[in-house]
Amino acid sequence: MPKAAVIQMTSSSELKRNLELARRLLERAAEAGVVLAVLPENFALMPLNERARVAIAEQPDAGPIQTALAAAARDLGLWIVAGTVPMRSHEAGRPSATSLVFDAAGERVARYDKIHLFDVDLPSRTERYRESATTLPGAEPVVVDTPIGRIGLSVCYDLRFPELYRTLAARGATVFTVPSAFTAPTGRAHWEVLLRARAIENQGYVLAAAQAGLHDNGRETYGDSLIVEPWGGVVRRLPRGSGVVVAEIDAESADRLRRTFPVLDHRRMGA
Repeated sequence: MPKAAVIQMTSSSELKRNLELARRLLERAAEAGVVLAVLPENFALMPLNERARVAIAEQPDAGPIQTALAAAARDLGLWIVAGTVPMRSHEAGRPSATSLVFDAAGERVARYDKIHLFDVDLPSRTERYRESATTLPGAEPVVVDTPIGRIGLSVCYDLRFPELYRTLAARGATVFTVPSAFTAPTGRAHWEVLLRARAIENQGYVLAAAQAGLHDNGRETYGDSLIVEPWGGVVRRLPRGSGVVVAEIDAESADRLRRTFPVLDHRRMGA
């Protein structure tokens, strides 16, 4: 069976250092026999402020982040789901939070722009987030065929919107990628239960690559990167630190489960 990996990072405010770390971790994944690896949200930069993130936004198919990703995929013979890359949009100062997929030849084969943006005040804390102020939301769910199955792409806060995953499942996805930078308090409360719920509801694998630890900007992310199988069990995890989590993906298991336990066929509400 093919192997997949989720990569956990504590990304800094230095682009070059993050790209070097991502490359080393991708090399570890390739050495483990992985055919597809998922990088976390904001893997290339956890900025000191949003102006810094906007400043590194790239044009499609151009820029140091995309060049590094394509080279890694080609050199390592590895499919890469590249967390998020700030991608310039038609609105100045509001790039998209874009998850890119590169095949083993280094070609970009899919692009997903994060649909749901994190505009919240955390309960009982002083943390306040307004992602929409400097990020343009996407609008279209995206699926892509890969060596580990048909993947449905999502990013972090998307995890709280089950209708997105229903749409991805309806389009044939049996694996769901969730590159993330969950806050520490929301991660402790909801991270694992939401990931397992999305796997159970949609009878597919969930590959969740996380940011972990204290970043240069003072933000703390939860970590605990997980691979969840279609029945909802956690196959592998990495609670803290940077590293690689590897598991075999049984491409036929989701199909078998959907045939023998046809929850998706029993729906009576919604599309």
